Amino acid sequence: MKRKIVCAAMLFVGLLAPIRAIAQSDEIMQLMLNIEKLAQFKQILADMKKGYEILDKGYGSVRELSQGNFTLHQVFLDGLLQVSPAVRGYGRIADIFRYQGSLATEYRAAWDRFRNSGNFNTMETDYLKKVYDRLIRESLRNLDDLVNILTADRLRMSDDERLEAIDKIFLDMGDRLSFLRYFNDQVSIMSFHRENGSREIQGSKLIYGLPQ
Repeated sequence: MKRKIVCAAMLFVGLLAPIRAIAQSDEIMQLMLNIEKLAQFKQILADMKKGYEILDKGYGSVRELSQGNFTLHQVFLDGLLQVSPAVRGYGRIADIFRYQGSLATEYRAAWDRFRNSGNFNTMETDYLKKVYDRLIRESLRNLDDLVNILTADRLRMSDDERLEAIDKIFLDMGDRLSFLRYFNDQVSIMSFHRENGSREIQGSKLIYGLPQ
């Protein structure tokens, strides 16, 4: 009986040995897998760190380049605020001021003449005044634009752009002066005809003895 029990025990132990071996083998495999995963994770971290360093370095380079470009851009913009001697000495600047002087002088003379001629009623003189006021107001706006163009630290413009803007003001002032002279000529003709008509009427009254 005892022999049977011993045999049974030995058989049980013999059966457990392969099971333990299998279990240990599984643990070893799992441990190896864990070690491999840890190595992969470390490699991933290393790659991430390297990528971050590259990105950070690249960002720093871009930032430095951008700062450099901004500095150059700022220098360029500041340069556009300056007015060169070539622009300040442009001949048409003097012509513009000469046009303005002629506008003011011819406008005042014509206005005084027409207003005191007695050949125009109140509504007509008011209209003449509005035309003259508008011409002078617009010419003064041209002068303001010219001053801005010629004053440093006001407008960002290249020399070519400033010269082109001065040319436009010059042409505009010339057009205004031409219009003023044409307008004055037309009003003078009207005033002349009215004055002559009035004289003819007065002469007819004297001839026919009509009351003045």
